[in-house]
Amino acid sequence: MRLCSSLSLCLAAAALVPAGPAHADSLPADTGSRAAHADPRPTSSGSRPTSSGSPPADAGSRSVCGGAGDRRFPISSRIHGGPDRYTAGGGYGSFSIDLTNTTSVSCAAIHPVVVLVDAKRALKAGQVRLEFYDGSRPHPVRLETTDQAELVGPFDAGLPGFTVGPHKTVTVRARLAITSDAVADDVTANAAVVQRHDDDGDWVGQSGDYRFHIDSGTATAPATATAPATVTPETGAPATGIPATGSPTPTGTPDSPTLADELARTGLTTLLGVITATALLLAAGGTLVLTWRRR
Repeated sequence: MRLCSSLSLCLAAAALVPAGPAHADSLPADTGSRAAHADPRPTSSGSRPTSSGSPPADAGSRSVCGGAGDRRFPISSRIHGGPDRYTAGGGYGSFSIDLTNTTSVSCAAIHPVVVLVDAKRALKAGQVRLEFYDGSRPHPVRLETTDQAELVGPFDAGLPGFTVGPHKTVTVRARLAITSDAVADDVTANAAVVQRHDDDGDWVGQSGDYRFHIDSGTATAPATATAPATVTPETGAPATGIPATGSPTPTGTPDSPTLADELARTGLTTLLGVITATALLLAAGGTLVLTWRRR
């Protein structure tokens, strides 16, 4: 399994893992780095989750994705179909995340983790409404703010995650809206892909970049793209993928406010199991350690 080559995405993967004891054998070689022992508590107002207290799962008893000696990600990921512009105060724009299993075994408990990085470092978690679909039902994504002003949100909502069959593709639909108080800005979105276990997880995929612009102002119509958004392919990903077999593109509007400004009044639903985006947060004593498992 390839180790983290992108700090933001590695930290995003850590965001999905429930708090618990760090594994001594999973520390990266460069443990002197800023991320390994810094104090990266999120600047958002989200509360710290409590530790489950459960012992680490035995590696031999859990389902893993990919072979022990693999140096490439077993899940090839791609963000596509999104608009190149969103209007602050406007409606939702939709995009999709393809999850392609490149292995000969089924991969379960797969969670995309979206990372948003804006050029001005001015975009706040409370200014973004992000939802993903499991079938036809939308689920809110809670965004956390890192100490580098990056927004990170796991596709969790208490669900067991997506299952991707061998050499199959699942397409996860998502939608995004921006509140009216956001400023004009350029944003880069990408996704880490995590296979979640009881008390830890494996980083199993990474998408390329999806870039878009936020226009200031108020609009009531859904965001639409007049030109294709800029998308950077995943490094090493094939030019053409396996046809997606996931949920169909959602139609209509779910029974929820259609204007992004509703977010400023209501906030997002709490996600169980989401911790700080920059490290595993140990509940006892608040020790912060970034860990990663090499299989």
